[in-house]
Amino acid sequence: MREPERREPADISSPGERSRVVRAAALRPINVLMVVIGMGIFATTLAAWIPPLTLLTYALLVFLSARDPDFRQRVLRGGNDAARSLAPAERDISPERRARWLARGETRERVEAALVVYRKVVSAVEESDEVTHAVLDDAIPKLHAAANRLVDVAHGKERAAETISDLRQDTGTGGSNAREHDLRRLEAFVRAADQEISETFDKLLTLRARVVRVSIEGGASDQAAAFTNSLDELNVRLEALNDTMSPPTSER
Repeated sequence: MREPERREPADISSPGERSRVVRAAALRPINVLMVVIGMGIFATTLAAWIPPLTLLTYALLVFLSARDPDFRQRVLRGGNDAARSLAPAERDISPERRARWLARGETRERVEAALVVYRKVVSAVEESDEVTHAVLDDAIPKLHAAANRLVDVAHGKERAAETISDLRQDTGTGGSNAREHDLRRLEAFVRAADQEISETFDKLLTLRARVVRVSIEGGASDQAAAFTNSLDELNVRLEALNDTMSPPTSER
C-alpha cells in the first residue's frame, strides 16, 4: 500500500516565498553571528584558512535554516501564533507594561519610543478605509507579535549584561576558557540586541508611512506588499534574535 505523501508545514509554493525564506535565513542573527565571530578571530590571528571556512559555515547555516520547516513556518506565517510564544501569565499583559519592568536607562527609553510608534501603526491600520483594512487585515496580530518580541529582546539584553558583569567579577581560574567563550557569545548578543532595538524604531516609522501610502494608492499598490514583507521580516529578525541565545545563568 502506498504511503501518503508527507507535507511539510509552510510549504514554499512560489518564488516570492522562497526568496523571503532565503533572505530571512541570510539575516538570521545566529547565522550572521558566525561571520562576526569568524572575522573577529581572523583579525587577531590572520590565519588565511579562517575566512573561507567562516563563509562556508555561514552558507551551510543559511541553507539549513531555509530547509528547516519550523523556521519556514515562522517566516511565511509569522505572527499568527504570537500569543503562544508568551507564557500564559503574560498573554494579557501589554508590551508597554512589560517594558516598564526594564531598568531605567537608554534601552528602556528606546523600547518605549518604539512602542509609541507601534501603537500609532496599529491605529493607522484600524482606522484606515475598508479597502486598506481588508488588505492589511492580518497585520494587527503581527504588529502585536513584533512589539512583544521587541520587549523580549530588551529583557534578554538586560539578562545578558547582568551575566557578563557576573562573569567578569569571577576571578577564579577554573573553567576560564568556557567563561571567555560565554563572554564572547553574550557580548555579541548584547551588540546585536542594541542594533535591533534601534533599527526596530526606524522600521516601525516606515511601516506607519506605508499604511498611509496604501490608503492613498489603493490595496493593489506595491506598498501593500512592501508593508507585509517588512513586517514579516521584522518579526523573523526579532524572533531569531530571541532564539539565538538564552543567556547562561547556571554557570555564574
